[in-house]
Order: sequence, then C-alpha cells, then structure tokens
Amino acid sequence: AVHSSACCRSTPLTVPTMFLGRRKIKKAGDVQPSPFEEQVAQELYNTEMQHSGLKADLFPLHITAAREIPTEGKKAIVMFVPFTQLADYHKIQKSLVEELEKKFADSHVLVVANRTMLGKAWKRNKANKGPIPRSRTLKTVQEAVLDDIVYPSEIVGKQTVLRTDGSKTMKVFLDPKEQVQLENKLETFSAVYKAMTSKDVKFQ
Repeated sequence: AVHSSACCRSTPLTVPTMFLGRRKIKKAGDVQPSPFEEQVAQELYNTEMQHSGLKADLFPLHITAAREIPTEGKKAIVMFVPFTQLADYHKIQKSLVEELEKKFADSHVLVVANRTMLGKAWKRNKANKGPIPRSRTLKTVQEAVLDDIVYPSEIVGKQTVLRTDGSKTMKVFLDPKEQVQLENKLETFSAVYKAMTSKDVKFQ
C-alpha cells in the first residue's frame, strides 16, 4: 500500500511582521494607528536607529497622528506631535525632516503640535471660570498652526486681502533670508493650512 505523506507535512508558521515603530506613535484612547500612520512611525523609528546624531534626542519623542495631504506638487506628510514635545522636535527638526524626506521622496514633511481649541460652547464650572484662555481660542490656535507649518522659518508680516466676492485671503511674509530655500515648499504650506483650517493663505 502506498501511504500519502501529506499527513506528515508540516505547515510553515506564519510569523507576523513586528511593527517595531509602535512606540513612536501614541494615539489618544489607545486607538489603533492607520497603515499610513504605522508607516510614518516606522520611518521615525528607523531614523532613530540609523542616525547616531539624532538617536538620543529622538528616543523620547513620539507622534500622535500622521496625515497625508495632496498638493499641486509633492504630497505633504503632517506629523502631529504632543504640544509638550514641540520644543524638543524643533531642536532637531531641520535634520529630522531632511532624513524623513529622503525616505518619503515624493513628499514634504511637516511637524504640527496638537492643540486643544475651546469654542464658544466651552462649559464653565467651578474649575473653569472667566473667559476662554487666549491660547485656546480659534484665532490663536490657527496662528500657532501657521507658525508650526513654516518652522524653522519665521513669519515677519501678515496682510488680509479682501476679494470682490467678499472672501478673504491672508498674505504671509516669511523671512526673506530663507526665501530661496523654501520656494518649492510654499504651495505645500498653503495646501496644508487650507486643509487644516479651511482658510486661504498665500506665502510671499
């Protein structure tokens, strides 16, 4: 009799690929990151492991979310970071962005802090007395987002232009010393600000 060897074959175990970058993203309420957010967190982890000049500073930092925003040119990748870590990101942001943009060659990478905005419906109680803290108003949060988007460049002036149809566009003037360096990113800055605030802005 011929015995089939099928019963003796061992089925190879499928070992799930470990998401090594998991510690680089912490979403509120333990929500699972999207595949795109996992990809960004993984590249953040890879940069930490591969770049000795960034490793120590990058080790304690993480992101809370990542978003891809289409623009007329390159796509924009916005990494949202805890507000308490923004200053630490700023210390290494130039080098970090350069490394990440090598990995995401068709994208511009931006770092924006998470900020809590309190609207008019903000509930007052014994702990919350008086007016809404200025740092939490819509206008102030949007101004801070603008500062984050253009960092490390500085905004040196703003001008609101009223169109004939009643709509408004804000002109933002950046430090002229960095004009050449930022020229290819200005459309990205405008697209990201529009996506995040629904407001038009033109960079000069």
